[in-house]
Amino acid sequence: MKQILFSLLLACGAFNGLLAQQVKITGTIKDTNGEPVSFASIYLKNTSKGTSANVNGEYALSVDKGGVMLSYRAIGYKPLEQRVEAGENVTNNVVLSPESYTLKDVTISAIAEDPAFEIIRRAIKRRKEHLTEINEFSCGVYIKGLQKLVGAPKKFFGRDIQRTLDLDTNRKGILYLSESQSNYSYRRPNHIKEEMISSKVAGRNNAFSFNKASDLDINFYNNIMLENTLSSRGFVSPVADNALFYYRYKLIGVSVENGETVNKIEVIPRRQHDPVFRGVIYITEDSWRIFGTDLYLIKNTGINLVDTLNITQQFIKVDESYLPSNINFTFNGNVFGFKFEGYYLGVYSNYNLRPEFPEGYFTGEILKITKSVNKRDSLYWFNNRPIPLTVEERTNYLRKDIISKRQESKAYLDSLERVNNKYTLSKLLFSGYGINDRYNKKQLKFDPLLKALFYNTVEGFGIKYGVTYTKELEDRKQYSIRPEIRYGVANETFTANVAANYYYDPIKQANVSVNFGSGIYDLSRYGTMSLLSNSLNGLLFEKNFSKFYQKNFVNVGSTRELATGLQAALNLEYTKNKNLLNNTNFTFWDRESREFTSNNPFTPLTETALFPDYKALTLDATLTYTIGQKYITRPDGKFYQPAKYPQIQANYRKGMSDADYDLISFEVFQERISTGLYGYFSFVAGTGKFLSNNIVYYPDAKHFRGNNSLTSLPNIRKFQFLDFYQYSTTQQYFEAHLEHNFAGLITNKIPLLRKLKLEEVIGGNYLTQPLKKNYKEFYFGLQRLIFRATYGFAYDGNKKVQQGFRISYGF
Repeated sequence: MKQILFSLLLACGAFNGLLAQQVKITGTIKDTNGEPVSFASIYLKNTSKGTSANVNGEYALSVDKGGVMLSYRAIGYKPLEQRVEAGENVTNNVVLSPESYTLKDVTISAIAEDPAFEIIRRAIKRRKEHLTEINEFSCGVYIKGLQKLVGAPKKFFGRDIQRTLDLDTNRKGILYLSESQSNYSYRRPNHIKEEMISSKVAGRNNAFSFNKASDLDINFYNNIMLENTLSSRGFVSPVADNALFYYRYKLIGVSVENGETVNKIEVIPRRQHDPVFRGVIYITEDSWRIFGTDLYLIKNTGINLVDTLNITQQFIKVDESYLPSNINFTFNGNVFGFKFEGYYLGVYSNYNLRPEFPEGYFTGEILKITKSVNKRDSLYWFNNRPIPLTVEERTNYLRKDIISKRQESKAYLDSLERVNNKYTLSKLLFSGYGINDRYNKKQLKFDPLLKALFYNTVEGFGIKYGVTYTKELEDRKQYSIRPEIRYGVANETFTANVAANYYYDPIKQANVSVNFGSGIYDLSRYGTMSLLSNSLNGLLFEKNFSKFYQKNFVNVGSTRELATGLQAALNLEYTKNKNLLNNTNFTFWDRESREFTSNNPFTPLTETALFPDYKALTLDATLTYTIGQKYITRPDGKFYQPAKYPQIQANYRKGMSDADYDLISFEVFQERISTGLYGYFSFVAGTGKFLSNNIVYYPDAKHFRGNNSLTSLPNIRKFQFLDFYQYSTTQQYFEAHLEHNFAGLITNKIPLLRKLKLEEVIGGNYLTQPLKKNYKEFYFGLQRLIFRATYGFAYDGNKKVQQGFRISYGF
């Protein structure tokens, strides 16, 4: 025991000795006019250990005791090297002079091609070489994110903005401030692994930063960048293979930096509205590699969410290669009078180009965050924060941390809930009334009353109303209970059911559910349209598209991740199913040329039973696998990232009791597959077969997502003109859906349409089954945000059977 204690004392002494050997060099970096040089980089010469200055040019770097040679660099300034004697904590302020780029020995004729074009051609020729020259590396990454309002309206929808967003009297202030430190690993072509070491979010002591090093990974050696982020199409790099089609170039001048000849080249769009960058790129002579960037995007390029995005990169030489030392995204914008700006800065240090990753090191986990990450105290951040905080940032941290502690108290939360839980008729009617108890993490939510009212020809006027109780537990576990009632005036039928769900393992995305009771449901298990849409069609246009049946049921289900990317769902349901008939033909506008159809979609003019009352015990099992699934692991769950590859789904459904069938089906699907400047496309292909179909009643058949209405909700699996119910099958089938969104490729070139930011869509649907062979649809149209208008054609084989407009809305 004594030996163990002695060893611990020795280890502590050695650790303290190591700490004693570290000192801090701090200072301010300014230009010759005395203005701060924002985000300049500071590195130990001939190493990749360094940091970056903050927005005010202030920096801090921990080094070993003794003399060190520091290298100071910033885009547009002459690099500076200084030896600093650091026997103890020392201040070293520096002044950087603007870089003088000369055109000496360079002849530029008014009619000749600018020399920049030849430099860019050589850079393009070696683009792939530079893109792939680094096979793997590891490094440390520090990320800081800041977003703030610099102007806002006094009120928004009646709410005081200053109080709501905690702004100063000028309605300005920081909305989001966070920092994180990570170990980042990379292996070509696309393997990444990040382990977050520390995280801090202003005003949220228990929160984890959303900073992710891979989000800052922008490489101008790629032809297209930022796809499906700030733009659906992405943006063309100034050194892309086809860059000369999109850009003109101008050589501003040449300078020499550490023996390297660097060409400063202005990047100029050939056309104002192309998806391209503006600004300056720095290319080295002979090696023709990117030495730095100061490029930006503006609204004309089709950028979303922000008005301007500036991307600056500085590189550091590691062995014989150049890797980023810091990357800075600076942005600003204006949405509904809310003027905002901010930045995300990534500082890279301690590169290792021969990391020797163990076998199996790279998995689907791209970011790992542990419980201890957000437990670092202020002393830790004082000693380890590589970029000093500005006065505004320090004040924001202190103020919001104090407010956060106060807001976590029961007294504060209770006072807040007394205001928020105040009953109003408008809440009950339009948005739903909620009773929250944040301290005990529970909520009672009443459905909005107007949304609960409906009309159809089976029930007449009716109400479908529910209340949801939710209780949050530790580590994002939660359970919910929802009772729901439904009553129809015309059929005088009351139904009620209860749904309970327990989300017990966020890491495995696992839950178990129990539902029981009775209800009235659409004949199609996919549904046809919302209660509101069906009500409006019935009351205003005398069209009863939806058809219904009643069931009493008990349902038990569970879902769980079996392995990364592999999800399983199992469901067992016992039902008593009852056919229903129309009970009313009321409408606000009775048209002589039109009348309601029966509740049997196969005998529209006569009320006949579609199926006898029957009982069914149904087993439903589904496996869904995502190829190459990437995910983030946090203490509060496992978060799948958007899939880069298709998903495959297999389903087996067996009917027992009065029913007797076996259905097996397969589906392959993927959404938003990037095609670069040509937008993106989505597809679904599915096939299935009833292995046995001895007794299959209509509610148990294989249904398809049809559409008889002018309006509908968007769904890649939805047909444009196929009847809602007519072509369900009890045999085999194959269906396919394909849609391409050109993301403004054409409309961006038309002046009047350009400002509307309309996106062009084309698509097609296909179905073949014994009752509907070789059915095809083709459509084209325009969309903007959640609204879409298309015109399409439907064919049975080669015969055109329908055409017309379709309008969809929603997500």
